[in-house]
Amino acid sequence: MTELFLPTQVAALRTSSSACLRAWFPGWVNDEGYVPGRPGSAPRDLNGRPVRAGRWDRLRQRLRGHGADEPIVVGDPGLVVVAESDDEAAASSTVLAASDWRPEEEVVLRHVLLIPRDRADDAAATGGLDGYERVDDESVSVSAPEPDIEVVILARGQLLDAVHLSQERSRMASLGSRHGGVVVRWQVLQRPVERR
Repeated sequence: MTELFLPTQVAALRTSSSACLRAWFPGWVNDEGYVPGRPGSAPRDLNGRPVRAGRWDRLRQRLRGHGADEPIVVGDPGLVVVAESDDEAAASSTVLAASDWRPEEEVVLRHVLLIPRDRADDAAATGGLDGYERVDDESVSVSAPEPDIEVVILARGQLLDAVHLSQERSRMASLGSRHGGVVVRWQVLQRPVERR
């Protein structure tokens, strides 16, 4: 005869198995699927939201070590620009089609804005509500045209397609406008092919 479990018993089994895994693999992955000490280390979806990996996926990643399927990190200095444009009229699909972008892999999507200096922190905080981080990158060759204008670079990791890129470009144009600024460039970064 098949034994049936009550919902409370199932919850208890899940809790105890999770506790056992954490005991066997200390410092492995926390309950939210993040690697401790690595903020934003969970894979992200097309909207930049963290996707919690299943237990078996996390165990496989732990046993294999970190590699090509390790979630992308915004501040990784080894990332390279695979697509970019400073033309606000250029179609996202056209730019991506002519680029080295690999659609099956995560990207860091980066937007470069010019914002009045007294509104720059507010603009970055607004971007943070959608998972964007403010980054400093001297390789971005954009300079402020006036002393009271600041270059603000906002970036986040995510999967990408042309539709979602267009949505994010529109979101950033709106953010820039609300804070008295403009978007002057967007970039898509990925790991170099040899690091995959």
